[in-house]
Amino acid sequence: MSALPPTVADDVINHSGRVQFDTFLDEHRRALSASLDGLTEEQARRRLVPSRTTLLGLVKHATFVEKVWFDEAVTRRSRAEIGIPASPDESFILDSNDTIASIQTAYLEACAASRRAVAKLSLDDFLLGNRRGPLPLRWVYLHMLRELAQHCGHAEILREQILDADRPWKR
Repeated sequence: MSALPPTVADDVINHSGRVQFDTFLDEHRRALSASLDGLTEEQARRRLVPSRTTLLGLVKHATFVEKVWFDEAVTRRSRAEIGIPASPDESFILDSNDTIASIQTAYLEACAASRRAVAKLSLDDFLLGNRRGPLPLRWVYLHMLRELAQHCGHAEILREQILDADRPWKR
């Protein structure tokens, strides 16, 4: 993955919970997007596990996740209205138009839209558009941190396997 600052989380130790949540979430967002940096299109699409999980698919899925939690849950618009798949499994499916650049751009745009969608909300405000019913923004942030942390871990392992397999001296 690309080098991030040692951690901006250290810079917000004495800030509000909201600032801390935003900072940690953005660190995970950057790390996941950066998992594609420096790879070829083939490497980004390479399947190393039986599921649809690829590095490119992980970032595409994360775009879906951003829109579920910060568009659907906030605006109460349907997934069809938003233009995203009906299920998480479908969000990993890559088509021929998906490239590293297009997926990273879509992800960064979704993250920016997410920030805007909740900018005026407090952690105790309830989001009404989730199938579980009303959820406090604090819970959504915690859920997103958990999900992105898992996907960052998956991405680190996949990237390591891809780069290790493609080292010239290993052939």
